[in-house]
Amino acid sequence: MELSKRQEIIMEIVKSDGPITGEQIADRLNLTRATLRPDMAILTMSGLLEARPRVGYFYSGKSPARVLGDKLHKIKVAEIKSVPVVVPEQCTVYDAVVTMFIEDVGSLFVVKERGFLEGVLSRKDMLKITLGGQDIQKLPVGVVMTRMPNVITITPDESVWSAAQKIITHEIDALPVVSPVGKHNGESENDLEGFEIVGKVSKTNITRLFVELGEGKD
Repeated sequence: MELSKRQEIIMEIVKSDGPITGEQIADRLNLTRATLRPDMAILTMSGLLEARPRVGYFYSGKSPARVLGDKLHKIKVAEIKSVPVVVPEQCTVYDAVVTMFIEDVGSLFVVKERGFLEGVLSRKDMLKITLGGQDIQKLPVGVVMTRMPNVITITPDESVWSAAQKIITHEIDALPVVSPVGKHNGESENDLEGFEIVGKVSKTNITRLFVELGEGKD
């Protein structure tokens, strides 16, 4: 995050003389506490400063970069996920290409009965098959897609940091957000019926979050 000049001065005062009260900081800057209050709120809410009743403000020891990192670890995928664009497993490659174009997305998620995730189609998959000279109006997407369990997924309660790491590591455009569904509410793999797709996290979702954090939005 980018601090204003006054906020930078406040940080230096607290670093050198903290713990220090808001009234003492205001006196140093020849300002009223009311004028200073928005700056102190921003610095404490961002995690750069900490405050204790009857003690005052003190430096948290965290850099702006560390504060941002902590936020990305705390924000859950459920908070930023968007609606996935899905196609049935019976869909042809031609219909999938049209859907991808109309919806303006980089990935399609292929689902089977009850909305369970079956596979993923990327723009690269589409390009390879369309350049191959095959009849894409008859070719099912199952021939082209990456199938489960080889699809990289994420769950709603994982962190945004984890999502970004998976996207970079596996060089993909988006992750399907899934929720495991058990046959008999069991926890073993034998009891797992499938993964219901409940959203997606893309590079766009993460970029939008960075913009909002840069603007000081929570």
